[in-house]
Amino acid sequence: MLLQRELEALQLWDRRLCVAMNRALRFGAALRLLRAVSWLGDGILWYALMLGLLVKHGQAATLPVLHMVFVGVVCTATYKMVKRGTVRPRPFESLEAVAAGARPLDSFSFPSGHTLHAVGFSIVAIVHYPGLAALLVPFTLLTAASRVALGLHYPSDVLAGAAIGAAIAAASLWI
Repeated sequence: MLLQRELEALQLWDRRLCVAMNRALRFGAALRLLRAVSWLGDGILWYALMLGLLVKHGQAATLPVLHMVFVGVVCTATYKMVKRGTVRPRPFESLEAVAAGARPLDSFSFPSGHTLHAVGFSIVAIVHYPGLAALLVPFTLLTAASRVALGLHYPSDVLAGAAIGAAIAAASLWI
């Protein structure tokens, strides 16, 4: 009974925070910024980063870029497998108070693939190029926030995506 009450409290927190962030950032410049971050997080920033590393560092960037590609492939496979198993509806589909701020790339909410990839790619990139932290950490945090504020994910989806992305990156570094 205690576990059920704790889970209900967590779900209530998840819904309330999602609604609050969506309402607060639904209009104006904040919405445009978060849409742009989300669009870049579709893969554009990560592909551009890998290309930029190859152009700037040449052959020395080959292994770091291949590492990022490997992590990206594992993240994508993991994300698709988990999404198919959970089929959680998106907040804008489940909560009347939440408006969709962007079009989703797929049908389900759990976990946040954008956050999963942002965390995974950022960890690997920063390990190889620590100077990128000043760019990638804020971008990753904005990506996570954008997914909730745009009504596409619950905070728990984002936290799960971050944990999975970090676990995949950590495992890739350990290997």
